[in-house]
Amino acid sequence: MDELIRLEHGSGGELSRRLVEEVIHPYVRCPASADLPDAARLDLRGPIAFTTDGYVVDPPFFPGGDIGRLAVFGTCNDLAVSGARARALSLAMVLEEGLPFAVLRRVLASVKAAAAEAGVEVVTGDTKVVGRDTEGRRGGDGAPRDPGLHLNTAGIGEIVFEPLGPSLVRPGDRLIVSGPLGAHGVSVLAARQNLSAAAGIRSDCALLWPLAERLFGFGSSVRFLRDATRGGLAAVANELCRGAAFGISLREASLPSDPDVAAVLDLLGLDALEVANEGVLVAVVAADAADAAAEAMHSHPTGSHAAIAGEITVDGPGRVVLETRIGGRRLVDFPRGLLLPRIC
Repeated sequence: MDELIRLEHGSGGELSRRLVEEVIHPYVRCPASADLPDAARLDLRGPIAFTTDGYVVDPPFFPGGDIGRLAVFGTCNDLAVSGARARALSLAMVLEEGLPFAVLRRVLASVKAAAAEAGVEVVTGDTKVVGRDTEGRRGGDGAPRDPGLHLNTAGIGEIVFEPLGPSLVRPGDRLIVSGPLGAHGVSVLAARQNLSAAAGIRSDCALLWPLAERLFGFGSSVRFLRDATRGGLAAVANELCRGAAFGISLREASLPSDPDVAAVLDLLGLDALEVANEGVLVAVVAADAADAAAEAMHSHPTGSHAAIAGEITVDGPGRVVLETRIGGRRLVDFPRGLLLPRIC
């Protein structure tokens, strides 16, 4: 097998066969894909949830994670906050000509490890090879980056919890944030631009199922769950109350924060509320269950800094307002513009 991906690896011929059978399949082999069928047959009963997502993060490796781990956890997390436990994933890859096989194997090894941690199987997939993009992918010094890869994952999950959504949210409910904001966006930006000021900051890329599962034990007291990815907490909060008869009041002093991440965000002039996360869960829980819900998340490392950071209010319907540390109030709007491209 060659050391680099060639266009011929996507032609459907002998090199394509060897790429799939000798390089890719050994990392994701499972009973449903043992004979490499065109479609995996699954034995599922009851209602299911189905989701899909694409991953174009640049660079593909960053402190605390990589595109493979991100793809598996990101899709499993979308299912988890929808009340479903992931059962099966698909994995489609678009590889650029010239990509080293060592890079592909490293990503596949990460996919395998993340899937094992999530207790899910990659049951089907697809691979395409395209010409190298030398113009659209530039490093911090302006030089073309190495050939890359893009991933798409789809996930099927077994629904284990009643539907969640804004329609269940009531004034007086509390908003819980499971962990410090902004680590993923800063980690990726630092890796892309070689920012020495962000040395040591790692992405928060993590599986959120353990936190969701703990919250499901509170039954109907749990109103809404979402993972705060692109657009961060600002996007989640605004999506939640957009067009609703309620607003959201956030307290800056109560938001979980990492001092190192906060310092870098301040240096770059970025708002922690708008920066992407890949291991932060946002939950809306009835007031009388909020303290216990936050405490339940504390029992898992991913939720060790969970905090009640806001409240659903009848004031300012459709608006998100932040009470600052100095006692002021400011409107939190949807993020605007291109803040941090290719962060997932």
